[in-house]
Amino acid sequence: METLLLKNNIDDIRYAAKLIKDGQVVGIPTETVYGLGADASNEEAVARIFAAKGRPADNPLIVHLSDFSDAVNYTSAIPDLAHSLAERFCPGPLTMIMPKNERIPMVTSGGLDTVGIRVPSHPVMHAVIEQSGCAIAAPSANRSGSPSPTSAEYVLRDMNGRVAAVIDGGQSEFGVESTVISFESDDAVRILRPGAITREMLLEVCGEVIIDHAILNEVAEGAKVASPGMKYKHYAPKADIIMVESRLEDFVSLVGSNYGEGVYALIFDGDETDFPYRYLTYGADSSEQAHWLFQRLRELDDMGAEKVYVRAPSAEGVGLAVYNRLIRAAGFEVIRI
Repeated sequence: METLLLKNNIDDIRYAAKLIKDGQVVGIPTETVYGLGADASNEEAVARIFAAKGRPADNPLIVHLSDFSDAVNYTSAIPDLAHSLAERFCPGPLTMIMPKNERIPMVTSGGLDTVGIRVPSHPVMHAVIEQSGCAIAAPSANRSGSPSPTSAEYVLRDMNGRVAAVIDGGQSEFGVESTVISFESDDAVRILRPGAITREMLLEVCGEVIIDHAILNEVAEGAKVASPGMKYKHYAPKADIIMVESRLEDFVSLVGSNYGEGVYALIFDGDETDFPYRYLTYGADSSEQAHWLFQRLRELDDMGAEKVYVRAPSAEGVGLAVYNRLIRAAGFEVIRI
């Protein structure tokens, strides 16, 4: 089966929606990264997502809705704070973990009694949900463990022959997956996976925002996790990623002492002046770094990189999301100078 490349027009969106209604899997653009979408209530369709990705069965999927008011159809309880957060951040890159009801099968929730609910802002994903009439389960549209795709081209590279179709909606806006939160109390949430909705932004609505330990640390083998991206090595290219926290001059010295065939660096915009080794840049600030990170990791694979030294981003604001993705790509190994 060859995967169809669909255009961003109403006829192709309707065709994609029909495929989803018929139990197929479709690559769909969102404002975060591209997702593999299927009917969240159809166990066989959701199983096709796991098969296409090679994804572990205990890694839960996020369910995408066209409006937060639809969450009542897929959850058994919605905290008052969730409504306040939805009013502020939906549609957008925020996923909220809530108790699921029987319409969400265990295969979708990774065996958990909870489900992650998100209302995407990308017009194509929104239209596919509307046209299909389905809640759409959609993890990132990559082979499990590899960098998430931010363009249709990369989805096709990973998924050609594995899914029915991919809609080309251009480059993803944010470049990293949604922020995932759980509810700790009436006024407190816990960030399980950082994204474009930052702790500081959540504090505009919540009294307390807790950063989960697993964001910057490895989860114990066999532990159950409530969010995608908390377990297993994630986001990694074929090359070995080595994260480095240091001043630029110390970073240059480290790369130089380990330089050879297949060695590259991933550096900030502005670092490249007189940088004497093979490199790519991935942005001057955290927002740019989030936007470009996954594309640059894939480009490094295309260039034949075998080892990549990466200047670690700030872990503040959106930078926490970039740091989180990189530390997982690096297998939690960081060189600090």
